Amino acid sequence: MSVLYLSVRYLGIFFAVLNILINVPTILLTDAGCWILYIVINWMFVVGFPMLRIIMITRLYAMYQQSRKILIFLVVIFLADTTFNVVISVMSTMHTSGEEYILSGTYECATTYGDNTILLNSLTWIFASVFEAIALFLAVWIAIKHFRELRQHSTGGVIEDCFMVLIKSHVFYFLSFVAVSCFNLMILSPAISVNPNIIGIDFYYGTLQVLTTVQMFVLGPRLILGVRDFNAKLVTDSDAATNMTSIAFQERVHISTGGGV
Repeated sequence: MSVLYLSVRYLGIFFAVLNILINVPTILLTDAGCWILYIVINWMFVVGFPMLRIIMITRLYAMYQQSRKILIFLVVIFLADTTFNVVISVMSTMHTSGEEYILSGTYECATTYGDNTILLNSLTWIFASVFEAIALFLAVWIAIKHFRELRQHSTGGVIEDCFMVLIKSHVFYFLSFVAVSCFNLMILSPAISVNPNIIGIDFYYGTLQVLTTVQMFVLGPRLILGVRDFNAKLVTDSDAATNMTSIAFQERVHISTGGGV
């Protein structure tokens, strides 16, 4: 998990640097350079999303007490979604070109998409949203099930607090993913797809890039930290319970010894 955490974080730094290169108007790039940067950024999504999916599958596999059925179910969905993303990315690479424009002494990279390329890229976000919705449903379902079972035991409060650590990070990540997906799907709007150079579109794409970076490379790795917080809280609560039991035992021994004298 540590390798995944570091990989996603450093991938995010690389992603941010490439977006700066392709969007800063004072940086000169050739037509080929614009196309290469677009392709690299596009394939970074193909690499980054499977990493986040593996993190999510690992969390759910642990929450479901290493259930083989839930693992197979999630892996099948993961492979289908990843395969679809790879196919769409290959098609996008083949039917996309980049061009450098010089406007009033500034440089701007423009991307020319092939037929239905934008629509196909939006479909990848739709399928990804379905995966995230299923993952959230499974997480909430098992959490509610555990809460009901643990309320019947005296230690239920401790375990409930630990599960809340996982659920909160999961819900927060899901909401951020929904926000980014909505921004990506809004690209299909005629106001954006037909007139990509109107005033305000640059601000829209800039906001989308910032939200995407935060969602994938900041909140995504936080899912791993949520698991660590979960384990740390379990250990802390277990140690606290052990200490309280030891103190109570020592008090009973002292009282019984004093009563004997």
